[in-house]
Amino acid sequence: MVKKKITFELLLLLSVFVIATCGLVYELVAGALASYLLGDSVKQFSFIIGVYLFSMGVGSYFAKFLKNNLLEKFIEIEILVGLIGGVSSILLFLLFNTSQHFEWILYFLVFVTGALVGLEIPLLMNILKEKVEFKDLVSNVFAFDYIGALLASILFPLVLIPGLGIIRTSLFFGLINISTAIFLSFYLKKDLRNAIALEAKSIIAFLALLVLFTFADKILSYSEEKLYGENIIYSHSSPYQRIVLTRNGKDFRLYLNNNLQFSSADEYRYHQALVHPAMSMAKKVNNILVLGGGDGFAVREILKYKEVQKITLVDLDQDMTKFFQENVTMKTLNNNALNSPKVTIHNQDAYLFVRDSKEKYDVIVVDFPDPSNYSLGKLYSLQFYRLLQKITTPETQIVVQTTSPYFAPKSFWSIKKTIAEIFPVATPFHTYVPSFGEWGFCLASNQNAGNHIYRKISGLKFYDYNFSELTKFSKDMKAENVEVNRLDNQILVRYFDEEWGKVQ
Repeated sequence: MVKKKITFELLLLLSVFVIATCGLVYELVAGALASYLLGDSVKQFSFIIGVYLFSMGVGSYFAKFLKNNLLEKFIEIEILVGLIGGVSSILLFLLFNTSQHFEWILYFLVFVTGALVGLEIPLLMNILKEKVEFKDLVSNVFAFDYIGALLASILFPLVLIPGLGIIRTSLFFGLINISTAIFLSFYLKKDLRNAIALEAKSIIAFLALLVLFTFADKILSYSEEKLYGENIIYSHSSPYQRIVLTRNGKDFRLYLNNNLQFSSADEYRYHQALVHPAMSMAKKVNNILVLGGGDGFAVREILKYKEVQKITLVDLDQDMTKFFQENVTMKTLNNNALNSPKVTIHNQDAYLFVRDSKEKYDVIVVDFPDPSNYSLGKLYSLQFYRLLQKITTPETQIVVQTTSPYFAPKSFWSIKKTIAEIFPVATPFHTYVPSFGEWGFCLASNQNAGNHIYRKISGLKFYDYNFSELTKFSKDMKAENVEVNRLDNQILVRYFDEEWGKVQ
């Protein structure tokens, strides 16, 4: 009898562990998916955590109204949590491009999942209260709960997303939830009034999720084809982002977390404007640093100058640089630039690389993604540019991509103002890229070189070294009273979110 009591208690405490692990995974999946599709990861995770914790409180409150057959109700809720949490990522991917109320659906699913998880802990405590002393009950339940949450938070970024991806992760933990329900309904059959019905429900739910898990790749491909409206020829979830390459005729387009990075039809306009003004005005171009630019297009343009002896490329995502080193089509587009013996690749955080670097560079090309979240916003901050200045010489030329002065003028001029706080010379300029519209850059240096052209190369399709033409801005591309972007305020991310939110 004592053994059965211990086994019964242990089973239900292990269920608490499963509940906590699975519940937090569903929360993390929703946050990651929202940041992939909607941007601004800090805001999305903050809202989702808030909604999830609130809904758990709601669930815990209503648990007191459940009186009879508590073990059966617990198993049924476990099945529901597994089904709703498991299919949530599929539903959200499918609905993103078709529903006008996507965010409401997202938060509704988070609320329902959190409320169901919130119901389970009080139910378990009520089931166990007659078998365990109160002080032991509370400490044991919360110990298993917190351990499960810790496990989920560690596994999610290190194992689950890189190994399974978002859709399979939620389905996998849905299967774990329902497996727990199956085990309890069979093992505790004598304690249940409707054991057969519970067994049937849990098995059917398990098989349904298993089928979805098996066809997860096809479901994801279908949802992404609907999302992008183009033929997807490559897709991959790295530890940092979702990489999708599409093809429409001869035009290849790369998307990172649903944001267009380039179109092969016109990327040359962007990359020639990014690279050649700085390369032509630098006194020396022996040692070049490229921050970002994992596609190799900026490196391709730099390698056109024979004087270049060494290029250091720093890009956080190894999967990204590896793809552009190995994929035949991408190697053709970037002229196999990333496999040049002159190129050394460092897959690490650019902020940390610049902070720790002891070298001085002749030209620094800063080609980061737009500051759509706070982790990217730090790379446009006053503190980052202060670190950047430490690895320059008096003659170093720096160029920074600075988003669109037409669609996001406050963002553009905030970046320019931030750069000008550190570098005595900061010259904004822009060019037209059909896939993006007007796009902006800023050329910076420690001393005024008078836009002197030291070298030119022939055969450029777009740039003609008439730099002054790119520095003219019309009224609708200007903004006043913008603030400097500092690490402690990240005003740039708020500007960016506000301005591009109107465009989308």
